[in-house]
Amino acid sequence: MGMGRGKTYYKLGKGDGAVLPPQSTPFPMVEVEGGGGGAAAMKKKAAGARLWMRFDRMGESEVIECDKSVIRKRVAIPSRDLRILGPIFAHSSSILAREKAMLVNLEFIRAIVTAEEVMLLNPLCQEVLPFVDQLKKVLPCNRPQSVNGAGMGVRQANETQSPTFAQLLAAPEAQEVLQDELPFEFQVLEIALEVVCTYLNTSVANLECEAYPLLDELAIKVSTKNLDQVRSLKSNLTWFLARVQKVRDELEHLLDDNEDMAQLYLTRKWIQQRQSEVLLGAAAPNTIIPAAPHLRRLSSARSGSLVSNYFNGDDVEDLEMLLEAYFVQLDGTRNKILSVREYIDDTEDYVNIQLDNQRNELIQLQLILTNASFCIAVGTAIAGIFGMNIPFTWNNIDGIFWPVVWFFTAACVLLFFLIHGYARWKKLLGS
Repeated sequence: MGMGRGKTYYKLGKGDGAVLPPQSTPFPMVEVEGGGGGAAAMKKKAAGARLWMRFDRMGESEVIECDKSVIRKRVAIPSRDLRILGPIFAHSSSILAREKAMLVNLEFIRAIVTAEEVMLLNPLCQEVLPFVDQLKKVLPCNRPQSVNGAGMGVRQANETQSPTFAQLLAAPEAQEVLQDELPFEFQVLEIALEVVCTYLNTSVANLECEAYPLLDELAIKVSTKNLDQVRSLKSNLTWFLARVQKVRDELEHLLDDNEDMAQLYLTRKWIQQRQSEVLLGAAAPNTIIPAAPHLRRLSSARSGSLVSNYFNGDDVEDLEMLLEAYFVQLDGTRNKILSVREYIDDTEDYVNIQLDNQRNELIQLQLILTNASFCIAVGTAIAGIFGMNIPFTWNNIDGIFWPVVWFFTAACVLLFFLIHGYARWKKLLGS
């Protein structure tokens, strides 16, 4: 944070966090009045400004705050495209190609990639930090080869600043570097896909490790607690399956459309535009363009493979191989989720079979008790008949009470076994 008289400029330096004056950055800084306190200053920041992190081809980075109009003018995209990077489309997946930029909205990674730089939204989020770390590791690897490959004319023309991509491309050594590596935009896309796929795969693996013991415990003992945990687990799996499916469907859509993949070759279109400008400038009278001879080397025999890679509009092999690799990885993650869901379904079927068996046992017990109640009711009815206050000849016979009691008791017991045997014969009771 650079302090001025009455103003505070919020900026992180390039790479190592060095503080630079506002004139050293190509972006307009967000000015906050009253630089006395950080918390008070942040409350007064410009309306609509959002936090972005910028990476260039050489790995130089800076954190800035700017509004939509600044981003829109810099990357040359319409306003409606910026809505895709907004919170409304959180956890959605889309990779869109525009004339000079590529919009990447993969889960928590929302970025705008051009042929020379990448603008990353909300770089301080916990989930986005691995993506930032990977960019800081991978992109500076281009610096030693490209900077050393730049000609002496470039270094003399720009001694105090890093060479731009246009200056590096003019050198023959830089052309050879381009033959051996992916374009800048595909490097960023590969890192984004790697971070997203790793995050989804790790999350699904954690759920998988949690799922199997829980399901085994549910199969042993069915309780409200276990059922609630399985319900929560199944909801999480459904949620992750939807997220994996969105990224997978987006990659599948790109793989099925070669024209869309060709539009993502921003470096190829950038070089074609530069060559067109050089040819138009060379055709104009009294025009001196020192970089034109170097750019015309792209059509020489030495750079034939570079022409094949960057100027053949139908060549999408590099991007296709890149997308296919992560499509297979996402498909494997999706299969893991489906395997866990199948195990959950199998466990639910097993639990339902157990519950059905217990229900059948309860029905059998109820049938036995109903049979016993019926037989006892028959004996009670007979006892009620003999208990009526009606003159009856058996009342005058001595010692007949117990034989009658035992006779009708035995008849009730015999009736019980007859009904029970009939139920077994009809297979209403288990063996």
